[in-house]
Amino acid sequence: MELDIYFNKVEFLNSDFASNSIGEKIQINNGLSDFPDLTEFDIVIFGVVEDRNAINNAGCADGVDEIRKKFYALKRNWNCSIADLGDIFPGEEVSDTYFAVSSAISACIKENVLPIILGGSQDLTFANYQAYESLEQIVNIVTVDNSIDMGEVDQPMNSKAFLNKIILHQPNYLFSYSNLGYQTYFVSEEERSLMEKLYFDIHRLGEVKNDMKEVEPIVRNADMLSIHISSVRSADAPGNKNTTPNGFNGEEICAITRYAGLSDKLSSIGIYEYNPEVDQQGQTAFLIAEMVWYIVEGFYNRKGDGLTKDGNDVLKYTVSTSTDADEIVFYKNLKSDRWWMDVPYPESKLSKYRRHQLVPCSYTDYQQACNDGIPEKWWRNYKRLR
Repeated sequence: MELDIYFNKVEFLNSDFASNSIGEKIQINNGLSDFPDLTEFDIVIFGVVEDRNAINNAGCADGVDEIRKKFYALKRNWNCSIADLGDIFPGEEVSDTYFAVSSAISACIKENVLPIILGGSQDLTFANYQAYESLEQIVNIVTVDNSIDMGEVDQPMNSKAFLNKIILHQPNYLFSYSNLGYQTYFVSEEERSLMEKLYFDIHRLGEVKNDMKEVEPIVRNADMLSIHISSVRSADAPGNKNTTPNGFNGEEICAITRYAGLSDKLSSIGIYEYNPEVDQQGQTAFLIAEMVWYIVEGFYNRKGDGLTKDGNDVLKYTVSTSTDADEIVFYKNLKSDRWWMDVPYPESKLSKYRRHQLVPCSYTDYQQACNDGIPEKWWRNYKRLR
């Protein structure tokens, strides 16, 4: 596939990059050389100039160059192989933009390249999901958002109504969905009830902030991660017309993106809804640049600990319980010190759900099982596999 037909070159050009900066190393689609060959890179970045479905945030298609300026100037602490593909320009219809985005992402995944998408409005999450449909890959989605953007069944697609489109889409390739950082006053009881019925996993802002380490296994379970910048409090990220006083702080959102970069499973990530019209002295652009930096930093520090049950560097723990689970099997990777749970499922679903059998967890989950409890992650996955 000739991806260059979807992209405009990077208009922001600055050849005067400081020594050891990212800009000095990154290959940029600037129109002066051939379009980057995906097979030569580990990570690609691209913008999406699309905000026609943004709710109360027109202008969020125009911020990618502001992020680039900040990101290119950051120092690199690793040998990196990164390309900036430029910006996907808006199609005649929004659906045309979705097609271009999904095509670009699926091409990256096929080449084992991590795409970092800079939006644009968050309904582009749907286009990201469609990339996996073309690959026929069942996926786990995690969003970092102060709301659950469900919308009504008959409501047109927009940045506040895309999750229902993913859930109801046929053929369906969604296995699990998790939200990090929702704020209760932005989420209806009906939405929370639906999440519970579907055995999806949602976490209030206060719950997440109380123990950020427990975020790691949730993010490690994601194939794709979608971040709405309004999940960060307005004091740290004013560059969004829907920003609110509460949310993650800058350090916390960067910790989340580092966890994402560290995950061997994660194969795409998008950061959406940055609006330069309302930013203050480029503060939000700078924060997003740092978030991207932490993704890259995590990527180049991946442990390569994609779990195999019989590996030499794996310890197996079998915990007997008096619950319906009878026993729960845990695995600990000695190289990374990270944990997984083995969730049994019917033989009839073996081939379809094999990659979802081992669920990332934490030592806290192991302790809960030792105290005769069933970890929530185990139970939800078990019910989805029935």
